[in-house]
Amino acid sequence: MTSLLHSASPSSLASRESLRTRTFLPNRSCSRIAAPNGVRCNVGEPLKYANGKPSTPLLKTEEMAPNFLATEKHLVNATTKNDTRLRIFSGTANPALSQEIACNMGLELGKIKIKRFADGEIYVQLQESVRGCDVYLVQPTCPPANENLMELLIMIDACRRASAKNITAVIPYFGYARADRKTQGRESIAAKLVANLITEAGANRVLACDLHSGQSMGYFDIPVDHVYGQPVILDYLASKTICSDDLVVVSPDVGGVARARAFAKKLSDAPLAIVDKRRHGHNVAEVMNLIGDVKGKVAVMVDDMIDTAASKCFLEAWRSGLFLI
Repeated sequence: MTSLLHSASPSSLASRESLRTRTFLPNRSCSRIAAPNGVRCNVGEPLKYANGKPSTPLLKTEEMAPNFLATEKHLVNATTKNDTRLRIFSGTANPALSQEIACNMGLELGKIKIKRFADGEIYVQLQESVRGCDVYLVQPTCPPANENLMELLIMIDACRRASAKNITAVIPYFGYARADRKTQGRESIAAKLVANLITEAGANRVLACDLHSGQSMGYFDIPVDHVYGQPVILDYLASKTICSDDLVVVSPDVGGVARARAFAKKLSDAPLAIVDKRRHGHNVAEVMNLIGDVKGKVAVMVDDMIDTAASKCFLEAWRSGLFLI
């Protein structure tokens, strides 16, 4: 046996090795790598990939860093300008007010499509994404109250179905606010009904200005921000440099005395006058008397809404200057 092993010639060993190589890698040129433990490994050509050979890009700091910083700056600017999470949409009731609000905040009004069908139905479609955004809908329910109120409800529903994060209804003039209690039997409390409609439509918050009565905030099951226009009006009157002795604050009815009294205190405790009216029906009021002196003075009438303006017409006979608020 030993003689047979030693009798094997080098040429026979080489032929066996070449046969083994040709068996596993036919018609391929191979290179041999010697391992420390004497095991030989044959390495053929690189594998071929169906989607191309994967490669690891080399990062050149001198060339890539400036481009990367520029790209990052561009993304920040784009995020600040276009991807802000605050959206302001306007209804058709007062688009000029909505535009001024957006300009003061440095934003653009959101794109929204509002139209009416031939039978009077309202169609609302948002023209941009509001997913995950804080949306503010500016829509006072001024005349025509029913049209503007229904439009607001449909706008809220459209935002809710578009996956808005928070929906705030901005209502500078809150319609149906005068129907906040029952003065006679079998009457409705429309203020509560409107509050329920806005809540059920999907609003998360309401922002109103100078509500007819503070109790209207309690009709909502969602937070209500009640803001006042009094500071703005006081600044306007101060700019007129009216002498305090020539100024009188007028309440249009007995129910508005508390509002007028609080306003008069802000005007160096100006004197107060009250219009005594008798209401014989809706939109029908008869002025009976004027309590207080307004002759030869600048009368500032403080009220939350003007319907028929009967009180203003009555005051014309006594006043020399009138600022109607």
